[in-house]
Amino acid sequence: MPAQQKAKIYQEEWERRLHDVQVSKEDLNRLVMDYLVIEGYKSAAEEFSKEAGMDAPVDFDSIENRMNIREALQRGDVGEAITRVNDLNPEILDTNPSLYFRLQQQKLIEYIRQGKIAEALQFAQQELAPRGEESPEFLSELERTMALLAFESSPMMPASVSELLSPAQRMKTAAEVNAAILESFSQGKEAKLVGLLRLLCWGEAMLEERAELPKVRTLGF
Repeated sequence: MPAQQKAKIYQEEWERRLHDVQVSKEDLNRLVMDYLVIEGYKSAAEEFSKEAGMDAPVDFDSIENRMNIREALQRGDVGEAITRVNDLNPEILDTNPSLYFRLQQQKLIEYIRQGKIAEALQFAQQELAPRGEESPEFLSELERTMALLAFESSPMMPASVSELLSPAQRMKTAAEVNAAILESFSQGKEAKLVGLLRLLCWGEAMLEERAELPKVRTLGF
């Protein structure tokens, strides 16, 4: 049975269809503000709030606090990050043992990165080992982190272990903390604009199964 021929939608027609979709300026402004707040662009959010005549969805100082916490984690200063989170809202870590463990794990990683082996062993024994006894997941992560000591700088170190020392690991921890703070403020964990773009890509993929159409990237978006 021959395959069904795909319909073809030309760029001019596709652009016309896109332009026919009506989106209010208020909705667009809310999307932009949501993105600026979630991603931590305090100054831009303040300026946009004035220009668009919008009420601030959050205290702008809270944006700066989140960014200070994220920057502390990205440079490896876990202690400062924990202090700032507790100053912002102590319930965030009190009610989220998994997140607190991630921060303690990151602190252990930083000890190992700095070559502070005695401190790392003591910290692991006093702070993380008891938590590992409470959870198989925590125990597995602790063992993976301690493997950094076993392999040190060996070329035989598994990627699943060496990745703990990568900048991406710091960024991952920072992202988890940022999401928890946003949730505590009843904010979304991800900018709505990012979710819409993901939905757009999914819809485009679905349409491509039935029709040939211009890709979003070819339209200058």
